[in-house]
Amino acid sequence: MGAQSVNREMVIGTGVATVLLLALPFVGGAGPSLLAPAHAAEESVSAPPAASVVTRVSASSTGGVRVSTGSTGLVSTGAVTVDTEHLAQKPVPVPIPVSPAAKASGTGARQATLAAQGLSCPANVGGSVGSAPGITSAGGVAGTTSADLASFALAYNSIRTANCLPAVPLANFRYDACMEQRLFWMAEDPSTDPSSAWGHIGSVRSDGVPSVGCDGNLAGGTNNSGATVANKWWVSIPHRTSLYKPTQTGSTAGVCIYFAMTHGGVPDEPYAFARAAARWGGC
Repeated sequence: MGAQSVNREMVIGTGVATVLLLALPFVGGAGPSLLAPAHAAEESVSAPPAASVVTRVSASSTGGVRVSTGSTGLVSTGAVTVDTEHLAQKPVPVPIPVSPAAKASGTGARQATLAAQGLSCPANVGGSVGSAPGITSAGGVAGTTSADLASFALAYNSIRTANCLPAVPLANFRYDACMEQRLFWMAEDPSTDPSSAWGHIGSVRSDGVPSVGCDGNLAGGTNNSGATVANKWWVSIPHRTSLYKPTQTGSTAGVCIYFAMTHGGVPDEPYAFARAAARWGGC
């Protein structure tokens, strides 16, 4: 086989692999695939290295979770002297990585707009995250816990502020019983296929039971948490648009984010197998 033929096969093989990598996280249509890894295909978003953020979590007197954040700010390294004689020998600064999701969401444009006005990106917030009841369904499926809600809220705001979007007040993250009812319906599907009832309102379970409860953005799978599903929704374009609304950069005082999560399912899904739903709405 000639070199030209080998190169052609290599190019075709690379193209197929790229398509699969892009398609697999979105299998199922309703949300990131239940079979996708807990950490989505894109890197997690972290705060810029120029600032250090400290987060403290403690129990509040209202039964929720208390969170406080603070930043060390920027540290000046002093004036830089230009050495033209040995310039080529100086190390090249490592650029701060920007994820594809950050580029697609307009993070750079938001940063530039604020910088032109002499402003910086919004800071993260402290406060209390509400609680969730942690009920168990009639079929034995575990429901949303306060820890699930807090994990999701902290990750959601961390992603927003890292991408120059204002944080949502932590008190505005709410447990949603109606979406949880929908997740219970999915988890109690007697089929051994975990994606059997995966879908939005109007779906029918393998035993013929029609869907119940309320709809929302969906995500889940093995070893998922509130934090990992927040990241899955960020890296999925339609779910980022629906749940994070990156074009809305005004006040979030009247915004509430509704969330629910279930653990396990029938007939034999372990507790580590989670399903989650979330939606953006008014308070």
